[in-house]
This record gives sequence, structure tokens and C-alpha cells, in this order.
Amino acid sequence: MAENRTQDRPMVQMGPRRGGPGGPMVREKPKHMKATIGKLFRYIGKNRYLLIALLVIVTLVAALTLAGPALQAEAIRAITIDSEGVHVDFQRLFVVVAIMAVVYAVSSLLTYLQGIAAAKLSQNTVCTMRNDLFAKISYLPIRYTDTHRHGDIMSRMTNDVENISNSVSQSIASLFSAVITLIGSFVMMLYYSPVLTVVAMITIPLTVLVSTNLSKFMRKYFVEQQKLLGQLNGHIEEAVTGYKTVMAYGKEASSVEEFSKIAEKYRKVGIKANIWGGVMGPCMNMIGNLGYLIVAAVGGYLSLYSVLGFAPIGIPAIQAVLQYSKQFTRPINEIANQYAQILTAIAGAERVFEIMESPSEPDNGKHPISVDDIRGDINFKDMYFSYKEGEPVLKGFNLKVERGQKIAIVGATGSGKTTVVNLLTRFYDIDSGAITIDGININDIPKNTLRRAIAIVLQDTVLFSDTIAANIRYGKLDATEEELRRAAATAHADVFIERLPDGYETVLSESGSDLSQGQRQLLSIARAVLADPKILILDEATSSVDTRTEMHIQSAMVALMKNRTSLIIAHRLSTIRDADKIVVLDGGVVAEVGSHEELLKKEGAYYRLYKNQYAGIAT
Repeated sequence: MAENRTQDRPMVQMGPRRGGPGGPMVREKPKHMKATIGKLFRYIGKNRYLLIALLVIVTLVAALTLAGPALQAEAIRAITIDSEGVHVDFQRLFVVVAIMAVVYAVSSLLTYLQGIAAAKLSQNTVCTMRNDLFAKISYLPIRYTDTHRHGDIMSRMTNDVENISNSVSQSIASLFSAVITLIGSFVMMLYYSPVLTVVAMITIPLTVLVSTNLSKFMRKYFVEQQKLLGQLNGHIEEAVTGYKTVMAYGKEASSVEEFSKIAEKYRKVGIKANIWGGVMGPCMNMIGNLGYLIVAAVGGYLSLYSVLGFAPIGIPAIQAVLQYSKQFTRPINEIANQYAQILTAIAGAERVFEIMESPSEPDNGKHPISVDDIRGDINFKDMYFSYKEGEPVLKGFNLKVERGQKIAIVGATGSGKTTVVNLLTRFYDIDSGAITIDGININDIPKNTLRRAIAIVLQDTVLFSDTIAANIRYGKLDATEEELRRAAATAHADVFIERLPDGYETVLSESGSDLSQGQRQLLSIARAVLADPKILILDEATSSVDTRTEMHIQSAMVALMKNRTSLIIAHRLSTIRDADKIVVLDGGVVAEVGSHEELLKKEGAYYRLYKNQYAGIAT
């Protein structure tokens, strides 16, 4: 009976998932841009005092910048030309120049402080966001991580958050400064010349028109670029974690070709994104220079002739309006130049918030039972479950397990063996029916209590980049040194551990890759021994050890499983002959139940499995 991951999935999916048609859908543009910006500003607002300090500094810098052209106009007024020649009021000029020097010096100092405040605000914001995102990922349902590429999730944690950091550090101050500068420049231009102010406003509609139309082209490319970057990271993560499989099947060329295809798509989209992102700035600069030219030409005319009853404008006023018109368009140009980065940050923020707003693993358990109160009586009642709607894996599964019993679950690949354990631990929730422990529905037991009462030894051992002692203590963090060593001895892991140069303090590489598969499995068993669970689950726990070591482990397991409810998933039928009850699954239903001898006498499904295995035929 064929199996695939959608029919009978492993209890913990630690490896990467392939993307492609089954992966997350790629959107062309943000669906909720305003909402995303609002959520982002709520995160920024969590550092309100730092934000207020930054805005105060930005206001002062903008005010000092606005004072520059006015001071320059005053300096020009200290120089007059008449029929008798050039006259300079040196005392007035000296005072104005001195004030200008102070203004520019203070402005430079405040700009430096602005950079520090912006950096702190940025890093504090993204630190909070990363913590929240990681906390969210830690509590996502297993179904979510099974159906989303791990590399794409990692990309949201790293690349997308980093883009947000860059945008916050640069854009917040620029946007706030732009508003102040625009208002201040407009007021000062009105003060010096209402006519020239109207002239300076001529290019504003053109600026809005160009920026609006360009943004329509830019947005979709920057969102697509972030999505492809997630796919690229996902492929890299898969290639690194699965490199042995790739090499074993000689698929290096195929892996490189697939990577090249994604990289090529990313290159093309990246070029388009950068082209459109780079076009915005020059266009705004061109429009700004056009406005400057128009103001200069009209200003020159107005210095010679009166218009609409206004007296001719003096040179200092023309100079001031020219400077303020430049300051008026400069913020627009800066925002245009940063628009590409802002779009990238918003696209990244939307991807981050998409995970944050995904439903967490549900836990409605309110029953006051504690781990010590659990005895271990399990009852599966008329249980139905499917990973995909319309494709049931279990169909009316019924099984009663009494406290201290040793129950083996066997069956052809894809029959639903591991799914039963997935549902008992609530990695997935059943579609209908009920599972009870000691008569209490597991949905009413807090998940933390439920899972602390269960220890699992998986076929695919999961170890962390830490010491051997820390990996074993994962089953009981407060275990003493004596308890630790006793657990290792029970699992027969102490023999190889003590041969290592640093013994129990040996630091493992990623996933314990510097140990053999059998050694990794022994550590996993030691971890379960130390946890001292009420319910023990063994999923092919001895599949990766040699026959002699298996015999030692089996003897240790007999002691470990004594007076403890145990569920054993096994393909190697010789390991479960002494089980109190053997449950044979076939097509998602219980086909047979009985002891080893009873089932052999029936000559049914178990008999066929046993004979096939005994004959050396793969099940």
C-alpha cells in the first residue's frame, strides 16, 4: 500500500518542505498596504520615548535648515550697490555669518544625534518584531510548518525583517523631516514673495502624476522580488540539509539547474525592480530642477517689473525663494529616492505579519489534571482523520489501551500508524470521534500537561547543537548528574559517550551529524528514559542500531516500560513479539487485534506481514 506524506506524516517534520505548486501562493502586490503600515507603526510606537526624541531632533534640524536661506538673505542685505559703488555693513555681515556658523555647527551635531536615535529606534523595533515572530513560529501548528517551505519562513525572519530595519532607520526621520520642511519652506516662500510661491507650485501636479504612475509599476516587482528571495533561500536550505541524498542519487546537476532557474527569475525581477526604483529619483530631480529654473527666470523678471501691484522683488528675496523652492522639492526627491526601499520594507512587513496573524496552535484544555495525576488509560473512540479534505487516513479507528499495557501498532506503509500517535499528542486534531486519557478528553487537557506526560523516541532522531548532557537533559531540564548518567546507562549510550574526549560535555555539531545514526538514536532513548513519562511512544526506536545493541536496548526497554503505558510503532515484527496486544492497521481501520501467537493462528493480515518479512520480502 503506497504512502505519501499527506497520508501518514511523521510526528515531527524537522526537514525542509519542497515548494512549487504546493507551496504558498505568490502575490503580485500587497493586499493591505495601509493596514500593514499601521501595524508597522504600532511596533515603532512601542519605543515611544525614543521616537519622540528622534522627532524632536528632526524638528530642530529641519528648523535650523530652514533658517539657512533667511540668514543668507540677511547676509546679502548687508551688501548694497548704488551709484557710488558697493557698500558693505561689515558689523552686520559679521554677526549674520557668526550666527550662520553656529546654526550649521549645531545642525551637524543634531544630525549626528539623529542618526544615533534612528539606529536605536530601528534596532529596538526589529528586535521586538523578531522576538514576536520567533515566538509565533514556536507556537504555530505542525500543519503550518508541514505546508510552508522552511527556507521561506527563515527568509521572513532574516531578509524581510532586515529590510524593515533599513527602512525604519532611514525613512522615519526623512518622512517627518519632509513634512516639516515642506510646510516651513512654503510659509517662508509666502513671506518673501506670494507670486514666486505660486510659480514654485506649478511643478507639484507633475510630481504627483509621475510618482503615482511609477509606483504602480514598481510595487509588484519589489513584492515579487521578496517572494523569489524566499524561494531561493528555501532551495539553499534544502540543498544543504539534504546534500547526502542529492549526492547519493547524482542529482547535483539537477539541483544546480533548479537553483539557477530560481536565481534567473530573481535576477530578472531584481533588474526590473532596480530600474523602476532608480527611475523615480532622477525623474523627481529633473522636475525639481525644472521648477528651480522657472522660479529663477520669473524671479529675474519680477526684480525688474512689478506684477499685480506687487513692487519689484529684491535680490535677497529672490535668493531666499530660490533656496526655499529647492528645499521644498528636496524632501519630495528624497522620498522618491527611498520609495523603492519603503516598498520593499512594506512587502517584507506584510510577509512577517502574515505569519504573526496565522492562528496559533489551539489549546482549549482547562482540566485541572497534573502530570502526576495521569495513570495512562487511553481510549480511541470511532476516530476519523484526514490530512487533506476528502482523503481520510483513519476511518472509524477504535482502540482501548489499559494502564501499563504494551501495545504495538503495525501495518503496511501508509496505513495510518504514525497518524495515531500524531493525534494522541495533538500534533493534529481529529476530524470526529474522541481520544480520552483516564476518561478525560485530550482536548480538555492542557497541551503542556499532555505532552509532558508523553515521551517520544522517533525514528528520525532530533539533536541540537549543544553538549551531549544538554541533549539528554532535554527530557528533564532539572535532572541531576546521577540521573543523567543512569539514563545513559539504561539506554546503553554511556559506552560510546565515555569514549569521547570530552565525555558528556562533548558539543555536537548541527543535528548531531558527527555521530552515527545509531549513536544519535541511543541519545534519543536516553532522553526518553530521563523524562520518566506516564506514556511512552516508540516510533521505530531501534531501527538504526545493530542487532546486538538492539538486544541491549530491548532489555532496557522492558524495565522502562514496566507499569507504563507504551505504544510501539514497528516494521520489524521481531521486536514486538512480547507486546500485550498487537494492533494491525489496514486502510485506516483496525484489521486485527491480539497477541503474536493469536494473530499468527488467524492467518490474516498480521500473518501475511510476518511471513513476508520472515521471507525477506520488503513490507
